[in-house]
Amino acid sequence: LVMRHRTPQFSHVFSSDGYSAGYYSYLWSVVLAADAFSAFTEAGGPYDKAVAARLRQHVFTVGNTVDPAAGYRAFRGRDPKIDALMKERGFPMPAAAKAAPAAKSPNAKRK
Repeated sequence: LVMRHRTPQFSHVFSSDGYSAGYYSYLWSVVLAADAFSAFTEAGGPYDKAVAARLRQHVFTVGNTVDPAAGYRAFRGRDPKIDALMKERGFPMPAAAKAAPAAKSPNAKRK
């Protein structure tokens, strides 16, 4: 007998060459957004003018004229960390990382 329908199955998200790199890039952008937002919460709130000026100066206005990693380092003073995203998504953090109150970034899912 010839089957008329395919058996129920799915391919893994990383099984093809095209989507896996794009998915990683998307997830990395969420890490950067959460870490950048934590710069504002560390400074006292999302409307801190000094942090906004650094973000504008080192990331937004330079565009791709400087290496994006170097621009982010100039803004944040360090390489990006995943800690803010982990807190945002509810993963346990070491005691030292829990010292600062967790804040919702613009990427947090709404309930």
